Amino acid sequence: MVKNKKQPAVIKDLESIRAMIRRHKRNDLLFAAVGMFVIASLTITLLVLFLDLILDGYPRFTLDFFTSYPSRKPEIAGILSAWVGSSLVLLVTFFVAVPLGIAAGVYLEEYAKKNWTSDIIEINVSNLAGVPSIIYGLLALGLFVYAFGLGQSILSAGLTLALLMLPIVIVSTREAIRAIPIHIREAAYAVGATKWQVVYDHVIQYSYGGILTGVIIGMARAIGETAPIITIGALTFIAFLPPTPVTVDPPFLNFEWLSSGFTVLPIQMFNWISRPQHAFHINAAATGAIIIILTALMNGAAIKLRYNIRKKIKW
Repeated sequence: MVKNKKQPAVIKDLESIRAMIRRHKRNDLLFAAVGMFVIASLTITLLVLFLDLILDGYPRFTLDFFTSYPSRKPEIAGILSAWVGSSLVLLVTFFVAVPLGIAAGVYLEEYAKKNWTSDIIEINVSNLAGVPSIIYGLLALGLFVYAFGLGQSILSAGLTLALLMLPIVIVSTREAIRAIPIHIREAAYAVGATKWQVVYDHVIQYSYGGILTGVIIGMARAIGETAPIITIGALTFIAFLPPTPVTVDPPFLNFEWLSSGFTVLPIQMFNWISRPQHAFHINAAATGAIIIILTALMNGAAIKLRYNIRKKIKW
């Protein structure tokens, strides 16, 4: 009799569990449908905007456009000084942000004591990644341009974008290191390796795929930044190139280019789009398409490199 009395309660519980499972599956399907719709809408919107830039700017996709200086005549204007300036600024950004960012990430993850001080630093580094870029420009204007006397130069711009890129490199470095299994470190310590040997020969070697991804993504963000570069006073019209970094005479390196005036691709695009002539708008569309293509290629390279590196690692 007791068993018969318990059966309806058990059946009722099973029905409620099945109803809950069906409800959760329905919610999952609804959430997936909404997510797919949002992703598809954003992707289509971006593709439409990109195709519009391509269609507007394709008449300027010529060799002359890449090898000509800006001009008051839109049909002969080019982006030579802009892409050279962007390349030199990114060169400074890379050599400043990457070593400092990786070193800071390794120190915070492997050497720093886990206390309230490191927690505050971690929170602030994460918050810096979300600070508007114009704030970095204002900081660089007061610090690099005026306080350090670097002026409106390539060095100032590179240091400004390095500040912008540092949080991305630090966070990506820490996340890549955290992904390394603990038994890798324990095995190295077991055979007598020092702390530095473990970090250099094992931790960094296994995590450099994730670190490299963060570096490339940071560079992809820096290449399209306009606000901080305008804030420090980059030129909007420049018809000359900075001195070449490499010379034929010993010591074969020239650092005068660091103090040279410059412009970059986003500022050149902004200059053309502000002109009333439609022909300048075509030049701006072509420049915008080039920036998007460069950014997409850099992000695609980051994904590909990370996939290839992770596929080779055997834990």
